[in-house]
Amino acid sequence: MPSEDPAAVAAEPPSSSQDRLRGLLRAVETVVGEIELPVVLRRVVEAAVELVDAEYGALGIIAADRSSLDQFIHVGLSTEDADAIGHLPRGRGVLGALIAHPEPIRLDRLGTDPRAAGFPAHHPRMESFLGAPIRVRGEVYGNLYLTNARRGSFSAEDEELVRALASTAGFAIQNARLFDEARTRATWMAATAELSAAILSTPPDNVYDLLAGRVADLVEGSLVSVLVPVEGTAALRVAAARGPREEDVLGTTVEETATIAGAAIEEDGVRVATVAAGEHPDPALLRVEHETGPAIAVPLRTRHRTRGVLCVARAPGERGFTAVELEVLGSLGAQASIAAELSRARGAQQRAMLTDERARIARDLHDHVIQQIFGAGLTLQSMAATVDDTRQRDRVDEVIRQLDDAITQIRTVVFALSARDGSSLRHRLIDVVAEVSGSLRRPPALRFAGAVDHAIRDALADDVVGVARELLTNSVRHAGADTIALDVGITGRDVSVVVTDDGTGIRDERRSGLANLTQRAAARGGSMTLDTGPDGTRAEWRVPLEDTEERRSTR
Repeated sequence: MPSEDPAAVAAEPPSSSQDRLRGLLRAVETVVGEIELPVVLRRVVEAAVELVDAEYGALGIIAADRSSLDQFIHVGLSTEDADAIGHLPRGRGVLGALIAHPEPIRLDRLGTDPRAAGFPAHHPRMESFLGAPIRVRGEVYGNLYLTNARRGSFSAEDEELVRALASTAGFAIQNARLFDEARTRATWMAATAELSAAILSTPPDNVYDLLAGRVADLVEGSLVSVLVPVEGTAALRVAAARGPREEDVLGTTVEETATIAGAAIEEDGVRVATVAAGEHPDPALLRVEHETGPAIAVPLRTRHRTRGVLCVARAPGERGFTAVELEVLGSLGAQASIAAELSRARGAQQRAMLTDERARIARDLHDHVIQQIFGAGLTLQSMAATVDDTRQRDRVDEVIRQLDDAITQIRTVVFALSARDGSSLRHRLIDVVAEVSGSLRRPPALRFAGAVDHAIRDALADDVVGVARELLTNSVRHAGADTIALDVGITGRDVSVVVTDDGTGIRDERRSGLANLTQRAAARGGSMTLDTGPDGTRAEWRVPLEDTEERRSTR
């Protein structure tokens, strides 16, 4: 560090020293007059530049790992120049020396110092240098960097003034940080309460999407992802994502080890800074070229198990996350996990109640309604033998057939209601019939033949439901039918879906809508037949069951 000429100091006019002290007071007043942390940080740099008459100034915020700079607020450098340079300093060379040894550094020729690391392309030339640490609560929070003194070099008095300003700035930054932390806690507490209430009224399958969306609203511009364990493996899958690259990472599977999510599970929350990217990409981190940006991650954990990990990531060079942000994210994750667990428990309770209610209805239908209808049919049969009029006897026989059909349909419903699995094929087809028959005076009859729930599954079940919906919709909308019936069954090794109606038939221009059903049947080695006329329509979709199972086993 160059020595100061005592004669020059003694020769300096008293008024000049007084002016500089007044400048220090003005700088202190400017800094302490603000409470917003970003504004305070910029004011500190601007005040320091004005105080020692420097061309450029900056304030570097030290990262959590104390090895580099997390933020870099600069003054004097235009936006165009900053864009041309690329990413701003991370804390190497002389800047890194001030991080490692937080004592003031004053240089007349920055480039000749052995600690200097040089300048990147398009960087303006910088000669004289003055750096001083800023301490908050006894800990080094960041460093002031000033370059290119307009008087040629920085003096010992400049160093003393900057040190005094840095001390005062430490108190101002401390107050601003406390205010910022209090506001952050309040914002996240309110969001946590709202999220917990929302989760309790959201289906369990949508909870992760809801969680990622709400957190993304709080940390704009960040990638928010929820990773869940893949059962039976040591891998994690991205179940929900919001923010940059969300389409690329959604559904990605990654090994738990060497990921921020895995570290969060092990350490109950983790915070990382901008680092060199590893060989295997972590979907929870934002990567630019060979670096990944800062991130935080917390486990979604209840007393009994860990259901996933909530991660928030920023791009390299952006502001790192604070310990307070990790704390509030952890609190939100914990509350969300509890709310999700309560939602699942309530859903299970409701399903159990629904199952019990269905069982009761099934018993009532079987024990009372079917018996009453069956008794009414027997009575009509005995009456039919005493009716001499052939026309009247035919009408009684038709009513008996309708009662038999009603008994068959009720038994179908009883079987479906008694099943524990609400997503069975029978349930899905009953829902389809209810969905399309709202405008009908008489709902379509629904009959099953064979073990359809056991034999028709997965993609074939989806096809059967889709075909049934399409055929029923055609009959309801276009046939003008009084009666419609849907028969789904297994005949030998074939699966068949048959829809019949007594409508006016299908005109040629409407047959084109059935082309998709024909293609579906052909893709499975089956066929689609249509018999239509003025007295009604019979549409049959039939595919071989054995071929379907072979196709599924080879996929």
